[in-house]
Amino acid sequence: MCPLKSSTHHHIFMDEMRAAARPAAARLINADPDEIALVESTTQGLSLTADAIPLERGDRVLLSDLEFLEVAVPWVQKKKDGIEIDVVPHRNGEVRAEDVAARITPRTKVLAISAVQWTNGYRCDLKAMGNLCRERGVWLVVDAIQQLGVVPIDVRQTPVDILACGGHKWLNSPFGCGFLYVSRRALERMRPPLAGYLSIQDPPGGWGEYFQTPSTAPVMDYKFVSSARRYEGGGTANYPGAVGLAASLNLIHELGQGNIAHHVLALTDRMLEGLDKLPVKVITPRAREERAGIVTFSVGSAEENVRLMNRLQEQRILVSVRYTSQVGGVRASCHFYNLAEDVDQLLEAVKHLT
Repeated sequence: MCPLKSSTHHHIFMDEMRAAARPAAARLINADPDEIALVESTTQGLSLTADAIPLERGDRVLLSDLEFLEVAVPWVQKKKDGIEIDVVPHRNGEVRAEDVAARITPRTKVLAISAVQWTNGYRCDLKAMGNLCRERGVWLVVDAIQQLGVVPIDVRQTPVDILACGGHKWLNSPFGCGFLYVSRRALERMRPPLAGYLSIQDPPGGWGEYFQTPSTAPVMDYKFVSSARRYEGGGTANYPGAVGLAASLNLIHELGQGNIAHHVLALTDRMLEGLDKLPVKVITPRAREERAGIVTFSVGSAEENVRLMNRLQEQRILVSVRYTSQVGGVRASCHFYNLAEDVDQLLEAVKHLT
């Protein structure tokens, strides 16, 4: 039963509840709310970006060979339009700014990169990447889903053009809602997407009054919003997902991003120290500035790692096995809800299973 006067008022109320996720997401990365669009996922955000950045035949996009496939897929689709792709080989599981710089050509227009690589947890020097892209006139597109919620990103300190982040991983929110950050600098140069009716500037008096006005007509010169919200679908959206995203983000703000990062890095320090005493190979970089919440290790071949994963899962110790370009192994993740005892339980189990 609708507690408001009508379903129209209820719809407007839901729009307001959904909109609360934008300032919460903006606060997470030190952006402005009008630089935030609510999207279904990182995938949707990256796909929208590939369509919105104005490229011409012969332009080149730069990718790392460690990326999760979705970072590459939208640009691979653009090859039919004459867009070309260059790949930066990793160096011992790391993607370094100097290696990216060496691959940039006069035709390079985009660098698309993950803030944290999904297989080995390597956290790139995003500030160095951003400065490099600004110097060379290259768009910087960031997949931030494996970093945000653990280690902060400040877009006022780190020059990022576009950043996409789904909510269902480290942000602890429901599936089906995340956000897309579009800097004002980027927004001015991007191609607008196909629009829905909620991409139109709110009419005088609001939508409730607009729909009750006899003179309204479907064909007219509409005025569209100029903020990042233009990149939302513009129609009925995932309202529960956005409400959940806002709640999860507000919990992160309440706990404090700095406190979360300190806790998670302490847990991963403990895990690395323990793994060093076991017959395993640590894949994740050791330096704190080069990792976030993921620690990856290997007991040998991919088959051996899968067997270990399965045996750990039988003990309700949830890990995964992930590889890209021969980099990966058993992936364990620590977050703010984990305790030192969780890490110790994993280490003890690995000790007895290897």
